[in-house]
Amino acid sequence: MTDSPLVSIVTPSYNQGQFIEETLLSVLNQDYPKIEYLVMDGGSRDQTLDVLKKYEGRLTYVSEKDAGQSDAINKGFRRAKGEILAWLNSDDTYLPHAVEKAVAYLGEHPDTDMVYGEGYFIEENGDRMKRYYTEPFDLQKLSERCYICQPTVFLRRRVLSEVGLLDARKQFCFDYEYWIRIGQKLKVGFLPEYLANSRLHPATKTLSQRIPIHDEIIPMIKEHYGTVPASWILSDAHARLEPRLRRKGETRDYLFPFLLGARFLQKYIAVNHSIPVSDFFKYVVKFFQKAARDLRKGNA
Repeated sequence: MTDSPLVSIVTPSYNQGQFIEETLLSVLNQDYPKIEYLVMDGGSRDQTLDVLKKYEGRLTYVSEKDAGQSDAINKGFRRAKGEILAWLNSDDTYLPHAVEKAVAYLGEHPDTDMVYGEGYFIEENGDRMKRYYTEPFDLQKLSERCYICQPTVFLRRRVLSEVGLLDARKQFCFDYEYWIRIGQKLKVGFLPEYLANSRLHPATKTLSQRIPIHDEIIPMIKEHYGTVPASWILSDAHARLEPRLRRKGETRDYLFPFLLGARFLQKYIAVNHSIPVSDFFKYVVKFFQKAARDLRKGNA
């Protein structure tokens, strides 16, 4: 396969020593013949560097202070020589044959600049949890939900010249924002095969930083689409209210839908300068209905 395109894979890394060897091996054990592997470490103080040194000669690594995850990925992309680019976080893993499948898809679809596939959520110990929700690409639907599993994404190099690098000012939604920018200019393809695992553990941003994530996503969606879908406004309201109402019981179940509805309306009007009549019924009324069902069960 001497004519196979070079694939450059970047792993941003910082103090993920307990996971990084599994990540490295998921790349190094791929059966695709032409992979350039770059690990951009932010100056880890755990066992990460000891692990990286074990694989010197099979990968290239740099360990120095950076401005965060997106900055590390950008640094790797600037160094990369491949015609196809990807990044794999230091706690995620590729499934066998992932690179080969992605390259084959891009070879069969020369007009496609980005491809993503199916993925799984895995637990801290690596056990499979569930499928990562994905669906075929639709730019408008992408405003409502990020259904693209990041470690399954592969890009042609021309994406960098057409769209630029990741927005290093963003710490939480830089990948989501990048998919939107790419989709606005270039063709995105969906490969319905499982390519990677996304690990969930207490330190992941998805689980530990829900409110800051929403604080970054909502203005980003507003900037790109002009309005923010009710799904994100409702998710934001839920993230803010849930920690304050952790107590279970009838009172909590009864109050939560009303407080959620009030918070949703307030935020929606503030962000979009309109009243979400249809969206209110679509996304909030179901909570009132659930509360009523719960109350009836409690009185039965």
